[in-house]
Amino acid sequence: MALGSSSINFTPDFIQLRRPRSTFNSKCRSRTLLPRSSNNASEPYSNGYPSTTLTQNKPFQGKPEADVIVIGSGIGGLCCAGLLARYKQDVLVLESHDLPGGAAHSFEIKGYKFDSGPSLFSGFQSRGPQANPLAQVLDALGESLPCATYDSWMVYIPEGEFLSCIGPTEFFKDLEKYAGQNAVQEWRKLLDAVLPLSAAAMALPPLSIRGDWGVLSTAGARYAPSLLKSFAQMGPQGALSATKLLRPFLEIIDSLELKDPFIRNWVDLLSFLLAGVKSDGVLAAEMIYMFSEWYKPGCCLEYPLHGSGAVVDALVRGLQKFGGRLSLRSHVENIVVEDGRAIGVRLRGGQFVRAKKAVVSNASMWDTLSLLPKEVVPKSYQERIKTTPQCESFMHLHLGFDAKGIREDLGIHHIVVNGWERGVDADQNVVLISVPSVLSPDLAPPGKHVLHAYTPGTEPFELWEGLDRRSNEYKELKAQRSEVLWKAVERALGPGFDHSKCEVKLVGTPLTHKRFLRRNRGTYGPAIKAGKNSFPGHSTPITQLYCCGDSTFPGIGVPAVAASGAIVANSLVSVSQHSELLDAVGI
Repeated sequence: MALGSSSINFTPDFIQLRRPRSTFNSKCRSRTLLPRSSNNASEPYSNGYPSTTLTQNKPFQGKPEADVIVIGSGIGGLCCAGLLARYKQDVLVLESHDLPGGAAHSFEIKGYKFDSGPSLFSGFQSRGPQANPLAQVLDALGESLPCATYDSWMVYIPEGEFLSCIGPTEFFKDLEKYAGQNAVQEWRKLLDAVLPLSAAAMALPPLSIRGDWGVLSTAGARYAPSLLKSFAQMGPQGALSATKLLRPFLEIIDSLELKDPFIRNWVDLLSFLLAGVKSDGVLAAEMIYMFSEWYKPGCCLEYPLHGSGAVVDALVRGLQKFGGRLSLRSHVENIVVEDGRAIGVRLRGGQFVRAKKAVVSNASMWDTLSLLPKEVVPKSYQERIKTTPQCESFMHLHLGFDAKGIREDLGIHHIVVNGWERGVDADQNVVLISVPSVLSPDLAPPGKHVLHAYTPGTEPFELWEGLDRRSNEYKELKAQRSEVLWKAVERALGPGFDHSKCEVKLVGTPLTHKRFLRRNRGTYGPAIKAGKNSFPGHSTPITQLYCCGDSTFPGIGVPAVAASGAIVANSLVSVSQHSELLDAVGI
């Protein structure tokens, strides 16, 4: 996925992109960095975060109808809308905030450009049937994304701290030192069992899937030979293991009789970082895909130059290239339903925007339900959504600071695990830290660094529910609950870091997450465990209303939400149109 990155200009409602003007070289490997300017119109709000998401909505401008209306400009929504535009549908994305991207948007304060969400990426440069779903969408839109590549992250665990390298062999050295020879043997046994399954796990390109019987043509008939070939190459035992792809990954761990505590803890950590659940709840197919990305020869991790906002920029460019529209500051108040059919949306202020073919919600399942008149939604559907368990929320720490005194070999990513005994999903136990200016220096002023630390979906919302953000109680709790982030950052950055000298210090809570990203209870997403339940499909009981994003199959994570958006787009066009697109992108 690549972009020659672009800067963003804002007209009152519609985002405009322009070409970059200059390039410069980075000290990190050989590559080109393209400086990205950003909108500085937003002012800090009471909690220090920019008030971009809270600006007053303006009257909708442009044609008040479309074939398809997409609610929300998260990655799933933009993938769906971009492909629909590629399919020559008149598509309109309505975004409540004045920046696109949802949880993947970027924001700027005092010259520091911050990621608000995902920062650990891989597979952007992959192509073909087994490519990352987001890479496939960008390929279909004719967009690419230049990335910095790297192969390691720092790990701080009870056993010690080490630079963990991806690839088939490097991790064995760390295992032998910190976990012992038994862990080495079990890790080798796991890789030997899992990596051959990756061909089956990746045999059906996400871009080939659709939500109707047409999938028998676009996926089944088209890729059956390669799928059968994969099973044949695995042999009887491998084919038997492949039947577990849609079961919890823990079942594969148990079937291999892996007992080493370090291996089981490490796999739980990887599972949790990938999908918000431990190995007893993550789909084996998801984990096997991740193993193939991280532990095969020649693999690497990638970070988009100019930040995660560059991903959003590329998707917006692709959308607009094919005639799609993105309307910012266009808050959807409710979905309009007539005779059991979604016919459009009503915006804050009362304006009606008609959808001739479909409405697609990129909001969470709980937030989508709140947009619908209760009387038109079957009680069984309401009850299913209300009883779906949620992942917890986040504590965030965004910092801008002087790089003086910080070691020059500082890496981009750091993972701190305070203890294994409570589990990686326990609150205040795991902290993730990203310092993306290490690889993309333009994210911070010269000689400075930008940092984002967070607890990954483990902060209980009930601790914060009902608190007044202006109250002393809220401020005291914020200071108390962010202490684990500060300690992790100090450990990662070393003695040269002085937090009192940070030029930007922003602490976000579950209330911040809920308010700025409009996420019900600030949640990471549904806590749906494989083998016990499944992520909902993309259709709803309301005719012409569809959903995409992390509340739908395949689930949480950037590749998953990109795939969900693609599935919905494919489902809204004919099989012949879908097949022509697959031919055009060579999959």
